[in-house]
Amino acid sequence: MPTNPAYVLYQRRIRASLDRNSLPRHLAMILDGNRRWARQVGAETAAHGHRAGAAKIREFLIWCDDLGIEVVTLYLLSTDNIGARDPGELAELVEIIGELADDLSRFRDWRVKHVGTPSGLPDGLAATLKAAEERSAGKTGLHVNLAVGYGGRTEIADAMRSIVSSHHLQGGTIEDLAGVLTPELIAEHLYTGGQPDPDLVIRTSGEQRLSDFMLWQSAHSELYFVEALGPDLREVDFLRALRDYGKRHRRFGG
Repeated sequence: MPTNPAYVLYQRRIRASLDRNSLPRHLAMILDGNRRWARQVGAETAAHGHRAGAAKIREFLIWCDDLGIEVVTLYLLSTDNIGARDPGELAELVEIIGELADDLSRFRDWRVKHVGTPSGLPDGLAATLKAAEERSAGKTGLHVNLAVGYGGRTEIADAMRSIVSSHHLQGGTIEDLAGVLTPELIAEHLYTGGQPDPDLVIRTSGEQRLSDFMLWQSAHSELYFVEALGPDLREVDFLRALRDYGKRHRRFGG
């Protein structure tokens, strides 16, 4: 918590200047830089950074909830990372994600949903994510999507497989499918089917790329990049992102 009076006053001014009617309804976050942060502080393992990042995620969600943002999607583990990470680091990360999912499903009135495929995830993590989703299913507060075992291209491919399978079971032909296949139909079969697309995507650590995150849903999203590493993200950084978003004129492809 900042103790510098000038900093606190500046943060309050930004928060007071926000137009609550212009805040994003759905905010997506790539909290990147945990491993670099661990190296910078001299930690022996990357797990120290991942735990600091998990603590920041809860704090970040509180900021969102207190401002009335309805949906937040967090990119926690990609399908690419599952095969590329060191087995020891991956095991620790899986444990941290499981603890985070369990914690969030018990906090406030938050509803947790796993977006991604359980295929390739350790059985224990898949079970924990499912339990968190079931435990919080009746809650009506902040909707928290946990993108775990997630890849945007895989999501689109899974959606197409789901559409084809459903169409086949209904006795439809390929010609029929070609006639009804629309962007709206594909969106319904995504992991986030029924949810609004993200209005704003924030990424920490200075990296300026989506990394296979919500490729379909972010077609018209505003992007905002923060230099701070994930665990170092401050509330003032978040408020600046919202202030910047509020000043933009969204063209939706125009």
